[in-house]
This record gives sequence, C-alpha cells and structure tokens, in this order.
Amino acid sequence: MKKRALIIGAGPAGLTAAYELLTKSDAYEVVVFEESTQFGGISKTVNYKGNRMDMGGHRFFSKMPEVNAWWQKMLPTQGAPAADDLVLNRKVNLKEGGPDPQKEDRVMLNRERVSRIFFNRKFYDYPISLKPETFRNFGVWTTLEVGCSYLASLVHKREEKSLEDFYINRFGRKLYSMFFEYYTENLWGRHPSEIDPSWGAQRTKGVSIGAVLKDALEKIFHVKNRKVETSLIEEFSYPKLGPGELWEVTAKEVEKLGGRILTSARVVKIHKDGQNHINGLTYLQDGKEVQMEGDLVISSMPLKDLVGGMNEVPQEVARIAAGLPYRDYMTLGVLIPHLNLENKTGRKTIGNIVPDNWVYVQDRTVKMGRFQIYNNWSPYLVKDLSHTVWMGLEYFCNEGDRMWTMEDADFARRAIREMVTLKLIDDPSKVLDYHVERVKKAYPAYFDTYEQIDTLVKYLNTIDNLYCV
Repeated sequence: MKKRALIIGAGPAGLTAAYELLTKSDAYEVVVFEESTQFGGISKTVNYKGNRMDMGGHRFFSKMPEVNAWWQKMLPTQGAPAADDLVLNRKVNLKEGGPDPQKEDRVMLNRERVSRIFFNRKFYDYPISLKPETFRNFGVWTTLEVGCSYLASLVHKREEKSLEDFYINRFGRKLYSMFFEYYTENLWGRHPSEIDPSWGAQRTKGVSIGAVLKDALEKIFHVKNRKVETSLIEEFSYPKLGPGELWEVTAKEVEKLGGRILTSARVVKIHKDGQNHINGLTYLQDGKEVQMEGDLVISSMPLKDLVGGMNEVPQEVARIAAGLPYRDYMTLGVLIPHLNLENKTGRKTIGNIVPDNWVYVQDRTVKMGRFQIYNNWSPYLVKDLSHTVWMGLEYFCNEGDRMWTMEDADFARRAIREMVTLKLIDDPSKVLDYHVERVKKAYPAYFDTYEQIDTLVKYLNTIDNLYCV
C-alpha cells in the first residue's frame, strides 16, 4: 500500500517536491494543497485582458547545472528568435533544435538583464557601476563625497550589528544614504539600523564597491572564466508567458504522474500525536473543513502559519513563530500608450522605450518601490506590443494597514499620481487601463523574533515526518 505525502503549497517549492517525489519513487500517493486557484505562489503570472503580470519580477538564473536541466525539461530554451528579436533584428543565443516561441508556448526565452536605479529623475546602474555616466549624474562634489566616504569605510570598519552597518562597510555612508537607507525602510517598514545584517548578505549576493570594481576591470581586460555575482548577471532565462507558466506546466506534469492538486484548499490545522508525529491535516474548501490523513508532510507555507496550525506546541516555540514578521505586497498593472523616459542606452527596444526589466525607485517623495516594464521581460506578456507599454508599479505594505485596505480605485489614483511625480507620464489621463493585485506574506523579514528562529527550526526538526521547503 502506498504512503500518502501531503504537500502544502503549489508554488515552486511545493510543485517541485511533488514532481520529484513522483518521478523518483512509486511508493507515494501525492496530494498538493493550494490556497488559491493559481499555481506558482508569489511566482504566479496574472492574466488581465491578455496582458500578463509577473508578481515581483523573477529572473531564472542558476549556477547549478541540475537546476538548469530541470527548467529545460519543463520549458526548453528557444531555438528561434522571439517576436521583439525578429522586429529589431536583435541577436540572441539560440538552442539548436529548440522550440520556436512564435509557434509554441512551452519555451524558455533568453533575455538581457537591464535593471537600474531611478534616483533624482536619473538612471544609475544596479548595482552601482563605475561608468562615466555615474559620475556625470553625481556631479563633482557628490563624486568626491562618495569616494571619501567609501575610503573612510575601508579604514574604519563598523561592527556589523545591523543592516545599516553591513551597507556602510561595503558602500560607504554617502552611497548608503543615497541608495539604501530610504529604499530599505520603504521595503521593510523598518530602518536598516533595526534589521539583522544577515539580510544584506542574502540579498546583495556578495556585491560591494570592491566587487563592482573587480567586475569592471575584468571586463576591460577580458578576463576569461570570471566569477559573476548573482546580482551582476547580464543574461537570464524567462518563460515565454511569465514565471507562472513554468509552474502551470509543472502542475500538469504532476497530475499526469498521478498526483492530485486541490485548489482553493487552505490548510488550517496540522494534527500531531503524542509522539510528535504528524498523522494528518485539516483544510478549508468551499467553506467546509475537511480532514485528510497522511504519512508525511512537505510544507512550503509560512512558518508562522504552519506552527500556528499545530496542536501541542511548546509555548516558547509558538511565541517565536507568531512573532515572525512578513512584508506584503501590492502592484498596479498600468497600460499606457507611451512612457516618457528617454532610452539613452543604445539598446534597441520596441517603440524605443527604456530597456529595463525593472527599476528600483530611490525617491523620497514617493512610496513606489519599483516598477517593471513587462514589454522587456517577454514580448508575449503584452497584448499590443507595438502600441502600448504594460507596467507594474510595486508597493510594499502590511496586511491590514492603510495602503493594503485602500479601495482599488483609490490605490490606483495614488500610484498614477506618483507616475506623474516621477515624470513617467504627463498626466493621469494617459492611463488606458489598470489592474490591482495583492500578495500576502510576499517577503519573510529579518527582525523581531527572527533572531530566535534557530529555536523554532530545532523544534520542527523533532517532528520526524515534516519537511519544510
């Protein structure tokens, strides 16, 4: 008799676990529980009137061959140019025998990474590069300030007790105040001095002024086999119809292999016996609670919710789990006929729009954190590529706060006003259409009880048939 594996979440982790379990063994019956009606979690793709939205922007890049091979199995790399490559006569790396994106949907595109910072209405490379344009944007006095503060940070290293210390040690106080302080506080709702420094190491992936300088010199001298930090990659793979396509394909493969996926099924309880062994769970579907027994549980749900649904949890463990913070996310898809930003990069684009995939907004006069230009992720995300620009304006908030509880129309008006403030458009009447999306618990945060998470992990490891992914 087969054992039953209960998998919580049909996002990347949950669906990958389901697929691997079904392909590596025939000993398991697999059931996946998904709270929503879509696959992909925060990597889902939303289709609004033929225009597709990528929640958060997801590049596909890995230094692990087995990960790349797994993606290729689901979505083979393009063997012919994409729609915009054809129009612009743009060179692109093609895989011999690969699918033609003009004829097939199940295909991974090769895309150029362009991601910049928008500060004082000017563009800067992300991460900051040592180009003449950077220094022209700074001006002489700011350039001197940046240089002196960076040298000072080399001489006087700070003990890294916070994210603020982490950034100042790697970029100097001046660059920190320009490009990290406000953005980080806007993103997390906390000043960097209140955030654990480990977040910086995870997010910047080894990037510093030193890493940027090293990368620039290796480019100049054509160093072969140079090691590139993740945040510095120049090309990436991307599903033709957005990241959610990969997980929609994976979900179909799971079902072909005999796995079951229950949608609109929110797991609300985890049942443990006296030996701290899970014997089943309860999920809520169509307003009714349903119990299901199982032999093992693979969970991709937030730890806060996982532990909150368990019976007989030690008081200290429950306190730590309940105190784990998350940041929620709202995005406004905006359809416009034209984007005011001038393309000075020399990169060819449809309509000569700026070539960025996403842009980090470092402007203290607005709450917008980033904006995406979906035209540049994949030409197939935009219904009318030749005549419209489809953007995603991203905001960070907490579930239940003033922004989160805004009516869609009020939130849209605010975001569109900020587009005018940033001079992305001339006036609100330029907006042809819009769509609001909210994502709960998009980003786990590195403060409050996070510093005690080892205690929580130690407890979860005592549950012999629970695997958190």
